[in-house]
Formats: sequence, structure tokens, C-alpha cells
Amino acid sequence: MGELRDIFDVVVNLEEQYSIWLADRSLPEGWSAVGFSGTKAECLSRIEELWTDMRPRSLR
Repeated sequence: MGELRDIFDVVVNLEEQYSIWLADRSLPEGWSAVGFSGTKAECLSRIEELWTDMRPRSLR
């Protein structure tokens, strides 16, 4: 882990909070992939585009 060749998935939970997860691992309960994979930097950049309101869904 931590190598440049690691591929991550962008994931989201029911509160519409985003994170990254190693693509070769099973997702934890309550999280689902959004359909974007890449390097850690690419995934974090994608999250910046998607996650425009940091409040959990239940507080919006």
C-alpha cells in the first residue's frame, strides 16, 4: 500500500460523504462506488469536484 501504482475507487455513503478506497478491497457496509477509479491524487481531485457541500445529507 502507498505505492504510486495503487488504484483507488471514489466511494460515497448514505450521508453523501465521499472517500477513497483501495480498488482491490471489498467496500465497507454503507459505502458504494461512484464509478471513478484512479490514483490517490486523481480520486481526491474528483472528490473535490463532487463534494461541494460538506454537510451530511441529514443536516441539509
